[in-house]
Amino acid sequence: MKKLVFTAALLALAAGSAAAQDVVRMGTEGAYPPYNFINDQGQVDGFERELGDELCTRAGLTCEWVTNDWDSIIPNLVSGNYDTIIAGMSITEERDQVIDFTQNYYPPTDSAFVGLSADADTTGTVSAQTATIQAGYVAESGATLLEFATPEETISAVRSGEADAVFADYDYLKPIVDASGGELTFVGERVPLGGGVGMGLRESDTELRDKFDAAISAMKEDGSLNALLVKWFGEDVTTY
Repeated sequence: MKKLVFTAALLALAAGSAAAQDVVRMGTEGAYPPYNFINDQGQVDGFERELGDELCTRAGLTCEWVTNDWDSIIPNLVSGNYDTIIAGMSITEERDQVIDFTQNYYPPTDSAFVGLSADADTTGTVSAQTATIQAGYVAESGATLLEFATPEETISAVRSGEADAVFADYDYLKPIVDASGGELTFVGERVPLGGGVGMGLRESDTELRDKFDAAISAMKEDGSLNALLVKWFGEDVTTY
């Protein structure tokens, strides 16, 4: 019995160590363009897909992509359903107590409010995606928080009049506002939040984290990360 228990423990340890695996599973949402989305061919696409593939190449890793709903993306990383989170996730102290992070690959950025008019009430009912730093900000602001599982639903709530405004990453909202034909508009000033976007990993996967950190550093140093940021977010994006 002791031998069986010990063997099971070793297998569990091996399963939890991404560094020992032949394939590293990259977990993303697939619903937050231009960070990540599903293209017409049904494949994960976007800034983080291109970045993640390059990081895996530089780190000498074979990677595959897995999609997961945002509201359970951290629990499913911890439970071993994939090995990284690369999904527009801001680095926060609260999250860092549960998982580990690489250095940021997207600089600290702004969040913003969007409504049907420039004088929309940002102290009224505000929609935000659940389990985001934006939802936390709205909850602490005194406004009525209306949470949704997907970012698309937060926009729909404004269009339907269910919410006065939506609060989300500026870089997510900008192309939506630009494509709305004047239906949607930014409201008030931008709000700086978070410590930049990084890759999330299990606390035990220090070797894998170090490999990705080294690859991110190399891309910052040679300018290729800045080039990707400009490609996907435009010339006005904050770069390194």
